[in-house]
Amino acid sequence: MELLKQYLDFFIFGTLGFMSFLMLWMVIERYLFYARIKLENYTHPDQLNIALTNHLTVLSSIGANAPYVGLLGTVFGILITFYDLGQGGGKLEPAAIMTGLALALKATAAGLLVAIPAILFYNALLRKVDVLTARWKQARES
Repeated sequence: MELLKQYLDFFIFGTLGFMSFLMLWMVIERYLFYARIKLENYTHPDQLNIALTNHLTVLSSIGANAPYVGLLGTVFGILITFYDLGQGGGKLEPAAIMTGLALALKATAAGLLVAIPAILFYNALLRKVDVLTARWKQARES
């Protein structure tokens, strides 16, 4: 239990930090790709769709799973708090309980701070895919 107590924050926040880094990397890569794409180079709509939606699954997965990573940290934090209370020999200190629970909830907040921008970026990029696809269809018709 001591090992979990020592490394829980590093594991949870490390995972969320990696997810944030990956999210930003994918968003920047996609915006740069969309800025320089040459729609006339694509002859088939499926070929264009594959190119435009590349890496969007990663953003969607980060947005969907970051809250669960945060929740996992919260659950483990609460488990540690209850374990420490059980080992305390019957002394219930409200300050210790509240501090433990507050520290556990920071993981959920961090998970939401990663998930919300990921979903916003994902939706913005999907809109950009729709616009570029419509422009491609319009160019093909004229």
